[in-house]
Amino acid sequence: MFLNKTIENNKKLIDFCIEMHKNKKIAPDTYVIDVDVFIENAKKILEKAKHNGVGLFFMLKQVGRNPYLAKKLIEIGYEGCVAVDFNEAKVMIDNNIPLGNVGHLVQIPSIYMEEIVKYGSKVFTVFSFEKLQEINLYSEKYNKISEIIIKIYDENDKLYPSQEGGIKLKDLKEFCAKSKSLKNIKIVGITSFPTLLFDENKNNIEKTNNFYTVLKGKEILKECGIDVKHVNLPSSTCYSTLDYLSEVEYAYGEPGHGLSATTPLHACMNLEEKQCVVYLSEISHVFNEKSYFYGGGYYRRGNLYNALVSHSHDEVVSVDELNCSSIDYYLCLNKPLPINSTVICAFRFQIFVTRSKVCLIEGLSDNKPRICGIYDSLGKVSYE
Repeated sequence: MFLNKTIENNKKLIDFCIEMHKNKKIAPDTYVIDVDVFIENAKKILEKAKHNGVGLFFMLKQVGRNPYLAKKLIEIGYEGCVAVDFNEAKVMIDNNIPLGNVGHLVQIPSIYMEEIVKYGSKVFTVFSFEKLQEINLYSEKYNKISEIIIKIYDENDKLYPSQEGGIKLKDLKEFCAKSKSLKNIKIVGITSFPTLLFDENKNNIEKTNNFYTVLKGKEILKECGIDVKHVNLPSSTCYSTLDYLSEVEYAYGEPGHGLSATTPLHACMNLEEKQCVVYLSEISHVFNEKSYFYGGGYYRRGNLYNALVSHSHDEVVSVDELNCSSIDYYLCLNKPLPINSTVICAFRFQIFVTRSKVCLIEGLSDNKPRICGIYDSLGKVSYE
């Protein structure tokens, strides 16, 4: 999906990976991240967001909840992270990273609620009154006021399977009225997901119905006497889509794949951000005139179509479609190739749901590259 763009925009990263693999410095089933470009992308997004009056929380689930990258993002001025689930929140807490938004997409389980409320987050997203009560309980215990944004939905909104949840738009007034009995929470905003999506027919990002539901929800909150100061509009946040968010007062975005130039929009055009993540593997064996390379990192929505294989020369080879009913022990190339050859892929990834390693590279921009750390897929140091 992103191989051609990565060859075009960051061939240094590919060449370095090939060299490190052949020298047995990086193992197969490893995502390699060019930290220099990653941070440069992040700076561009942040600068435009500030210019446009848009707030940002970074999201790092897709790059394995990596605390090294999180610290770099805080250093350059990001407010905090959006923790997609409670496990990610705990990784960030363990590494003293400020939490920006917790509870969206995954609500906080009771067992972790006290720890996370005690640590604190700029906002908590809630789907139910029961979770609001829990947050209020521990906020009272620690003598604080926790700020809340409400996830909402309406009849024609898009909800991904296994991500359903929220307060129905028509029930929002009643929910707000009920919440007034809770003295240690303060409702400050509204959210939904996804609010922006790539339209394959137009090769562009479009507002979803959810986007407009959020705007309707914002007006209902104001009718309830709530001072709205956080309108959370996640999905596809990058330099280009900040123009949509800047139309809305108090808008917040959550750049994730925008930081690595791996949104669908980046696959079809050159934008401000440059690709900075590749998947490294090697040929394990040949079977029935096809080559099999080590897997472990494939995401079922990854759209992997081809790979660059380096042996006596470099060549781009088609990858067979993975049968998603099977575990990705191997991925398959459609021709026989030398065993132990380096394989480089660039596809849409979600490293936190894989068993891959994450290798961070710094210094490529100055032609002085070095490995600055290797982590597991959940943000723990593997070795340095």
